[in-house]
Amino acid sequence: MKKRIIPMMLTAALGISLVLGAVPAESVSADAVAAKPYISFGADLNKKEKASVMSMLGVNQSQLGQYQVITVTNDEEHKYLDSYLSKDVIGTRALSSVKIEKAEEGKGIQVTTHNINYCSSGMYTNALTTAGVMDATVTVAGPFELSGTAALVGTMKAYESMTGKQLEAANEDAAVNELVVTSELGEEVGADKAERLVALAKQKIIDGNLSSQEDIEKAIKESAEQVDIKDLTDEQIKELASLFEKIKSLNLDIDKIKQQAETVYNRLQELGENVESAKGILEKLVDFFESIANSIANLFN
Repeated sequence: MKKRIIPMMLTAALGISLVLGAVPAESVSADAVAAKPYISFGADLNKKEKASVMSMLGVNQSQLGQYQVITVTNDEEHKYLDSYLSKDVIGTRALSSVKIEKAEEGKGIQVTTHNINYCSSGMYTNALTTAGVMDATVTVAGPFELSGTAALVGTMKAYESMTGKQLEAANEDAAVNELVVTSELGEEVGADKAERLVALAKQKIIDGNLSSQEDIEKAIKESAEQVDIKDLTDEQIKELASLFEKIKSLNLDIDKIKQQAETVYNRLQELGENVESAKGILEKLVDFFESIANSIANLFN
């Protein structure tokens, strides 16, 4: 009987090869990482500050030619941030700088920060997935301690230039809103808890297709308890609910979000949550044909 099972499993393996052969070449091509990396400098950096930032980005003057260089102005920062932060907080100089490199498909978003005291790497990662950024390695730096909120503007601008993909205005707005709300919450409850709360609530609301104010607020409260936040105020809950209503309207794919923000969602597994990362096409196909082979084997057993 086992002799009959083996050919069937070989047939399943052949099926994997045939399906993979039908996958367009660009989906697994190394060209996916051929885009020239970008650096976005704050337009108001002086010579000394720029040298300091470049050092933190891991780039010296002789290497700068390997990057496409753009700048972000203070006016651009105000354009995105004025709705969520006071003009005094944003300031009058654009200083936050970003290096962004395209990663292989499926690698997700990896963020490192230097001299950023308001936004954690997980907060950037969460916000960038909302914006629609995919598969990128991001380094954020300031010449001295900065809030870092304006760096999100540079990251989105550089990503659009690097990939030729225009991010949706609604997604960009929601991403900025998310970064500011999460950062402010982090000031009260800690950055780690704030970023996990946002990730977990986002999962519950998108997975559950929640739309009513009552359901969204309930998901927020449940998520807060799970990440050990016991003192959310009514104002914080309403601010988070407003954010998630905006995110929900974007019709985001939670599996893609988990894949892109794997570093954040993996940490939620400590809470016992079902946050398995989205699998790549090959892994899904192998699982599929393996399940068929196991089913056949069980029949004969």
